[in-house]
Amino acid sequence: MEKTVHVSNKGATLDTNRRNFLKLGGVGLVVAGLTLAGCRNDDPPYMPQDAIFDLGVGDVGILNYAYALEQLEADFYTKVVNNFYSGISAAEKQVFIDIYNHEVIHRDFFKAAITAAGATPTPKLEFKYDGIDFSSRTSILATAKALEDTGVAAYNGAGRLIKNLDYLVIAGKIVSVEARHASAIRDIINPNSMDFSGDDVVGANGLDVAKPPKDIVAAAGGFFKTPFTWKEQGIG
Repeated sequence: MEKTVHVSNKGATLDTNRRNFLKLGGVGLVVAGLTLAGCRNDDPPYMPQDAIFDLGVGDVGILNYAYALEQLEADFYTKVVNNFYSGISAAEKQVFIDIYNHEVIHRDFFKAAITAAGATPTPKLEFKYDGIDFSSRTSILATAKALEDTGVAAYNGAGRLIKNLDYLVIAGKIVSVEARHASAIRDIINPNSMDFSGDDVVGANGLDVAKPPKDIVAAAGGFFKTPFTWKEQGIG
């Protein structure tokens, strides 16, 4: 069972508002039913060499699509918190830990939801991080920003395709947390600016950008080492 990461902040000066902003995002999600995930030791094995997994169609296809993206985010933040870049502040360290914990919950929820639906979850995927320097603050923050912005756009774009209202409610709760992640990362990069809700991610209608699955797969595909297929007519 994956362990939740905690770091002592005794004696540290933390950006309390930013941390509370993130922590509030996890509360409603747990109450909403993440007990489905529980504690498991049955992570699926990596795909056999040359095997290709298909995400599926309908709601299961959407769940697998979200599960693949959450695996990516959880994997990225696992690498970040297991080897923080040099000189990281206590405040930034705690923000990354909070986001890491959220992403692990999201990942495990989708695995449980897909299994509960009687379907096969996307296998445990392998990822690649070409050009990303995990020892560089600039590289880590830029990648986190890209992943969080992409995640928000992915949920917003896929929401209209979900038929099961229970799944739609949970997706709405998760995307609200992902949007908080995106805002927190943007604020770290450019403190006290309007970047937390920049015009590049909030449209003229005052809503977060929404992108269809085909655009998300094109944007995030470079991170995926494990091959998979999907049918555009099935998930968007």
